Amino acid sequence: MAIRIFAILSFLIIAPCAAQEAATPRPNIVLIMADDLGYECLSCNGSKMYETPNLDKLAASGMRFKHAHSQPICTPSRVQIMTGIYNNRNYVRFGYLDPEVTTFGNLLRDAGYATCIAGKWQLKGGYAGVKKFGFDRHCLWQLNRRPSRYPNPGLEIDGEQKDFKNGEFGPDVVTDYICKYLEERKGKQQPFLVYYPMILPHWPFVPTPGSKDWDPKMWRDKKNEPGGYRTQKYWDGMVRHTDKMVGKVVDKLEELGMRENTLVIFTGDNGTFARVTSKFEGRDYKGGKGTTKDAGTHVPFFASWPKVIKGGQVRSDMVDFSDVLPTLTDAAGCGVPKSLKIDGTSLAPLFTDQERVKPYVYCWYQRNGVRQKAQQLVRTQRYKLYASGKLFDIQKDPLEASPLEASAMKEVHEELGAALARHVKDTLTADPIQQAKRKKGK
Repeated sequence: MAIRIFAILSFLIIAPCAAQEAATPRPNIVLIMADDLGYECLSCNGSKMYETPNLDKLAASGMRFKHAHSQPICTPSRVQIMTGIYNNRNYVRFGYLDPEVTTFGNLLRDAGYATCIAGKWQLKGGYAGVKKFGFDRHCLWQLNRRPSRYPNPGLEIDGEQKDFKNGEFGPDVVTDYICKYLEERKGKQQPFLVYYPMILPHWPFVPTPGSKDWDPKMWRDKKNEPGGYRTQKYWDGMVRHTDKMVGKVVDKLEELGMRENTLVIFTGDNGTFARVTSKFEGRDYKGGKGTTKDAGTHVPFFASWPKVIKGGQVRSDMVDFSDVLPTLTDAAGCGVPKSLKIDGTSLAPLFTDQERVKPYVYCWYQRNGVRQKAQQLVRTQRYKLYASGKLFDIQKDPLEASPLEASAMKEVHEELGAALARHVKDTLTADPIQQAKRKKGK
């Protein structure tokens, strides 16, 4: 069986798409990314505070990664996960995706996949932008406005603004859209990509449907999303509802007989909101969204593909969001054009117990794209080195309170310093803002 599975995956990775489809059905792909859900919020990762049975089941059915890192906030993570390129080379500003980039949506659609995106957009470009970035179908919040995302939401669905006023809950509407899309794909030979950048569990934290404080009339007459609602009171319910929505999508795949040959990847776009404190690993674990500390970038990450990935695996490999694009294209059998010069390292070899080399991950972070203010760092499972020269032992000092002396950690400092220097050099020659100005003749 192991030999057969290895042969299947090897063929998927190296064969031309057209020839491959005739021999072995390419997998469907569902990529789910929760909004502001850190590593510490899932019971499969060791949380004793939250119950996430659907996510736990999904993780157990495949491969769970203990050392996956996002960017510290949403737009940088979205740019990196969609392009496979570190932010130092293509990040422009918050809430914006450079129209010149190529996404995994583009690559998979060009390879013959039907493509759909549903959830949170927040990347500008309007309806035309969604198609330009590779998605034929969409059900999105914050595409061209910012109404309520939760009770009585406003969404953009396949080119139309739609407002819901009868007690609907935004995440339910989006998830139902995905499930209906899956039903439409049943029986079709064409494989599909569903990208689900979730609305949940980002603030405002509100009562969810079925909870004792749920109010179906809440915000029904609001044109814009209200501020506030950032206390932890309803956080647990938001996490539970996130788990419920993921379970609903996976259950629909099972019901339709699609689950066996569907690669499902789940992660979170950054660490938990800073006003949320959880009990984790014997201490108070404060959300670190917006910071480059562990609590700001350490996210859940697992891949499940029953036809290929043996269940129950837990890996210590380094993973960051640049790795997702090449993983998806490898699974789809279409590869990545060399001209894109991506930074990611595909996870596909791990799916069949093959070797993958990624000794560290890199982070370039500045919310508004101001390059001279950006933080840059490289890290392994244990050590983290900043461009400032500060080195930390993250296992012993997760809050980064006590930098290590470089002289005492010479070998580690030199190794990470050499890796960091390569990316810093790229940063100096790859300013996307200046490149855009040059293209426009400014």
